[in-house]
Amino acid sequence: QLQACGGGLVQVRGSLRLSCAASGTIRSIVAMGWYRQAPGKERELVASILTSGGSTNYGDSVKGRFTISRDDAENAVYLQVNSLKPDDTAVYYCYARNRVGFDYWGKGTLVTVSS
Repeated sequence: QLQACGGGLVQVRGSLRLSCAASGTIRSIVAMGWYRQAPGKERELVASILTSGGSTNYGDSVKGRFTISRDDAENAVYLQVNSLKPDDTAVYYCYARNRVGFDYWGKGTLVTVSS
């Protein structure tokens, strides 16, 4: 129902663009975003965006480097990741939240930053 792609192996200071599209079975989406989980660490918020108004929220560790955007017509969310650091290595999961607060999750896409 949520398909994420765009991960891969990138060098330090490199960039990637992650994409996530929600299938038509997910209705009344009010927010979409990304979390990530590195080996041995808890899942943390990367960025989120509201479908109404486009308000965004970023995790402290990615502010100024990552940019989230959306395409409501396509039920898609994108994450432009720049100035990558080794600490950004993680599996990135996208989610979509509906108006009753239920979260749908994608399988994740791996981003590996090599130094």
